[in-house]
Amino acid sequence: MFPLRRRPGFLAVVLLLLLFLSFQGMDDADKTIAYTDQDGRIKLFKVTTTEFLSSSIWKNPLLPKDTQPLAQTVFRRKRKEDRTQELLQVDREAELNMRNVATDRSRNFSNKIIMAKVYATIAHSQKQPDLYVLLMTCIKQSQEGIGDAHMDYKFDLSALERAKAIGHALSSARDVLYNSGEVSRRLRVMLQSTELNIHSVKKQNSFLVQHAAKTVPMPLHCLHMQLTTDYHFRDGVVKEYFRDAALKEEEDKAKREDRSLYHYAIFSDNVLAASVVVRSTVTHAKEPEKHVFHIVTDRLNFAAMTMWFISNPPLPATVHVENIDNFKWLNSSYCSVLRQLESARLKEYYFKAHDPSSLSDGNENLKYRNPKYLSMLNHLRFYMPEIHPKFDKILFLDDDVVVQEDLTPLWDVDLKGMVNGAFETCKESFHRFNTYLNFSHPKISENFDPHACGWAFGMNMFDLKEWKKQNITGICHYWQDLNEDRKLWKLDTLPPGLITFYNLTYPLNRTWHVLGLGYDPAVDLVEIENAAVVHYNGNYKPWLDLAISKYKPYWSKYVDLDNSHIQRCYMSEQ
Repeated sequence: MFPLRRRPGFLAVVLLLLLFLSFQGMDDADKTIAYTDQDGRIKLFKVTTTEFLSSSIWKNPLLPKDTQPLAQTVFRRKRKEDRTQELLQVDREAELNMRNVATDRSRNFSNKIIMAKVYATIAHSQKQPDLYVLLMTCIKQSQEGIGDAHMDYKFDLSALERAKAIGHALSSARDVLYNSGEVSRRLRVMLQSTELNIHSVKKQNSFLVQHAAKTVPMPLHCLHMQLTTDYHFRDGVVKEYFRDAALKEEEDKAKREDRSLYHYAIFSDNVLAASVVVRSTVTHAKEPEKHVFHIVTDRLNFAAMTMWFISNPPLPATVHVENIDNFKWLNSSYCSVLRQLESARLKEYYFKAHDPSSLSDGNENLKYRNPKYLSMLNHLRFYMPEIHPKFDKILFLDDDVVVQEDLTPLWDVDLKGMVNGAFETCKESFHRFNTYLNFSHPKISENFDPHACGWAFGMNMFDLKEWKKQNITGICHYWQDLNEDRKLWKLDTLPPGLITFYNLTYPLNRTWHVLGLGYDPAVDLVEIENAAVVHYNGNYKPWLDLAISKYKPYWSKYVDLDNSHIQRCYMSEQ
């Protein structure tokens, strides 16, 4: 099998060839072609059949003579993108040197501007209007020069002239106004004011990033609405999908309970994200017919999730979608965290503006107000045996991962009697237990090692036989009850996971799971290429505009660009 993810040129030619053949015999109406650019963003453009067939740049001897031409328009775009990437790679060191020079010059500019502001305030207080106007004019012009330099990484001649002008103005001001005590006092006032501004900007930035990260993008919302409409108002084509699904139901039902197959657990309310997880896994599976995906979603997204996998089944693998509301055992009398999520105290803590946790009252730790922590879908990972009582092992995958290799060897890993197989995240002092738990509380300090190594949710192999034997769910309930006042940890799933699986976690090889693509722009690209699973943990999810562009292609290559709903929803955005 070709490793297509490492052969983009070959794959592009194959796709264009298929496009060409599909255009034969069609009328001259506009056709929509979907593709992903070099940053992994989904793009669409329209071309008529005549334009497509009449634009050629080479001939394929394997095709009949009357079907020789391929689409020059598409090839030109591809060649232009490739050339752009080549130019971006040219002499990175020279570009870095230019940046450093611009930064140094900008710093010198900034120092002069600061001193000019000091002397301007002194000139104003000492009634020196001409000097005050001169300094303020130079400040404005110099700030414009810095803005241009940051944009182009160099100063033009006019910017250098502005630097000279503010230097001359400062020299004149010192001659007239210099007083060391007054200058020091003014600088202290400026420093205090700047610190307050920085603090305010940081809070605003934190809020805006969290808001952008948790807002559903319009194309994604559109996709869910289109699929939900199809599910409830079934036309002829959709009815065919449902008939095909009904015919496979008996066969799929047997597979869903077959212990000899490879079973995955995915909990998600995001159709596009879940589809990428499934598609990337099936693409790299050596025996895809033996892989079964159990997806649990909520009532709001059940129709859309079901419709997607009925109309886009990842054959020959099997997908089973369930509604969390159908789990009758999942109630507040049994589940501690559900009881807490439904409590008025918790809702007030997370949603009332007057509460100390709110932004207006100065709390910066906004990540704990993330809506996903208040969703029971996020906590289902602690109830694996209840959801899948017949299995001995199951692989849990978050919906923000991409699979790049066959995962079946994970079922052969000997967990040495442990319950949880996971990737350890501790590096020096980072990501250890004291990062996540409150060790000032005696219950935590008496039972856990603050320097114990943390690990990650996202790709976890669970031994369900050991889970039941060790009563993992009971351990989880015990600690959740103790944390009702949120004194042991904030609302999240990793801290209770660290506690529940303490001394019961087996460290998997580092190549299985690479993290950080959702927040760290410095993840080693070689590690990403060689990883079995890459994880976009963090705010910068690959389906958001916030995504780190160099990581996005690893995800977007598994988006089904031929799907009419995806084309329609992303077309409406452009």
